[in-house]
Amino acid sequence: MVIITGASGGIGSFLMNEFIKNSVEVRGLYNGTEPSLNKELMYKADITETKEISEFIEKIGVDLKNVILINCAGSNYNAFAHKADPVRWASLIQVNLIGTFNMINALLPTMRDQNYGRIINIASVVAQKGVAGTSAYAASKSGLWGMTKAIAAENASKGITINNLNLGYFHIGMIDDIPEPLQEQIKSTIPTRDFGNPKDILNSINYLIETDYITGTSIDVNGGLV
Repeated sequence: MVIITGASGGIGSFLMNEFIKNSVEVRGLYNGTEPSLNKELMYKADITETKEISEFIEKIGVDLKNVILINCAGSNYNAFAHKADPVRWASLIQVNLIGTFNMINALLPTMRDQNYGRIINIASVVAQKGVAGTSAYAASKSGLWGMTKAIAAENASKGITINNLNLGYFHIGMIDDIPEPLQEQIKSTIPTRDFGNPKDILNSINYLIETDYITGTSIDVNGGLV
């Protein structure tokens, strides 16, 4: 079973639709954004609340076999560090990093019992480049890298892999929040001179699902950005 957090967002919704089209058993979690599609396969849960995650797992417990967890849930907050609101800064970390850990923590026992699991976290090129105003978002995504390495070491012998996809800029998701002139400026810095096709995200995920010997790492999917 594939479980997708942030399944009502741009990337999460795209992945839900693609898995459904390919007859893959999938369930989605959402919180802030009400889903417009696949409502019968969606569950409302705040991933910063471990009780809500436990309730979700109890609802689908008998179906939890060969679990593939794709962590797409995330929030954004832009502010220069000296002007940032510490509460909003910490809230973003709570969702993007701690919420991701909460999902992993809740599903690892099942994965370990079954000697199989795939965990794929959506990270970002923003954490690699040093983009002004993104200290909270960058911290949350780079935090995934160290967490992933540790969890990989703990679970590699149990048939479980965990990896990150460091996504660049795609024709989906948060890119719509960026003004058009800035979008064109960003494109000029990408060697491919365009934003990515969402299908490249899906292809990368499928590759990690099918591959046993890649774990504890991050793969850049960014059109050649350095």
